[in-house]
Amino acid sequence: MSQSILDASALLAYLHGEEGADEVAHAIAHSTSISAANWAETLSKVAELGDQPSRITTDLEEQGLLHGLIEVEPLTAEDALVIGELRLPTRELGLGLGDRACLALGLRLGLPVFTADRSWTELKHLDVEVRPIRG
Repeated sequence: MSQSILDASALLAYLHGEEGADEVAHAIAHSTSISAANWAETLSKVAELGDQPSRITTDLEEQGLLHGLIEVEPLTAEDALVIGELRLPTRELGLGLGDRACLALGLRLGLPVFTADRSWTELKHLDVEVRPIRG
């Protein structure tokens, strides 16, 4: 059972060995989830950077991470409603649909969310714990 949620930015930091990758590796080791929207965002960024999404997927599956320690969670109709409701309160911070999908999943599952986006620490009045991976 997952202990946390990953934003695409956190998973990308892990995949590229960027600052905060150790924090994400620790979260993965204890089982984590990522929304299908954030997984798609991760794969889109991988493709944009010139890598093959299918290769990354296969590599993570062969390592026992994807569909093992990292579960891809589908978005629900309830999540869609929360994503829409989060638009106005998060607009000033520039949170996009993927960011709000991550937060919605964290809210639904009652789990902390890991992100590389420091602005998330400024979120007020949300019942979700934000864990920035970078200091």
